[in-house]
Amino acid sequence: MEKKLRVGVLGATGMVGQRFISLLENHPWFEVTTVAASPRSANKTYEEAVGGRWKMTTPMPEAVKKLIVMNVNEVERVAASVDFVFSAVDMTKEEIRAIEEAYARAETPVVSNNSAHRWTPDVPMVIPEINPEHFDVIPFQRKRLGTQRGFIAVKPNCSIQSYTPVLSAWMEFDPYEVAASTYQAISGAGKTFKDWPEMVENVIPYIGGEEEKSEKEPLRIWGKLEDGVIKPAENPVITCQCIRVPVLNGHTAAVFVKFKKKPTKEQLIEKLVSYKGLPQKLSLPSAPRQFIRYLNEDDRPQVTLDVDFEKGMGISVGRLREDSVYDWKFIGLSHNTVRGAAGGAVLCAELLTKQGYMEAK
Repeated sequence: MEKKLRVGVLGATGMVGQRFISLLENHPWFEVTTVAASPRSANKTYEEAVGGRWKMTTPMPEAVKKLIVMNVNEVERVAASVDFVFSAVDMTKEEIRAIEEAYARAETPVVSNNSAHRWTPDVPMVIPEINPEHFDVIPFQRKRLGTQRGFIAVKPNCSIQSYTPVLSAWMEFDPYEVAASTYQAISGAGKTFKDWPEMVENVIPYIGGEEEKSEKEPLRIWGKLEDGVIKPAENPVITCQCIRVPVLNGHTAAVFVKFKKKPTKEQLIEKLVSYKGLPQKLSLPSAPRQFIRYLNEDDRPQVTLDVDFEKGMGISVGRLREDSVYDWKFIGLSHNTVRGAAGGAVLCAELLTKQGYMEAK
């Protein structure tokens, strides 16, 4: 690109906001020019507002340290300073829906990490390798909002990234029933072990709202655009349990699948490693060259060894084997705050830019 797009990060002081900041450092297409957060952080430098709460393993980028944090509620003022925004605000769902729509109506595209608009029928919820055609709903959304360039696009829940791409690669074999258990890192709750000492050597068998998201969001990913809205698929049916485990980054899934057609192990693995999507074909800056890899070792994938595969944007799969009740079972692993959160949103923004939905004001 000749000139980088000016980017704002809403909710810039939180964990996902910080991940956006770190991922966008030296991005070839985007430059963070505006950071916005709650009124209590406003009018401080970003460095002052974050204070000792910087949670990334890499240092805070120098380019953002002296940016003055804007009040996220001053929509017109923030919108006037950017070409589009990433949203990682920490509010109620009703408040998030309202503020993201306000930015869209201010003719500022919103690429959101939040769940508030995932079931708004004309808002695309996209994993770019799987359902980029859902961005075709944006003109219908713009008509509803009365905007020329403003819209909202979202990425799905972090927990589904460890198995939905795998099932997508296997769709020609007609998976019809799936049982999954996800073992989810504490950063998914915006926490570190310092923030959440009770998670050390502990397992909590409940994450509010997560199981419904894990069961239903893949069906929307696999849905079709009809009559100006995304209509979810009906199959495969998915049942899920979600468990919080003492891991900082990385969501692991243990998954069981029944197929109408009967693939071999060799066929299943070949479909995984050869699976490519539009981001790979377009060589988008954040796209992993290898989207899904298969590991043959009995004890892989492991969080400590594999969570950063393809800089956290790739999916690792292992232990594919026949099952005595279901047809096949496997283990999947994804990085929940990179592929599952900020990185997935950045990849969405890159594809939206490439397709002409976002440009300089």
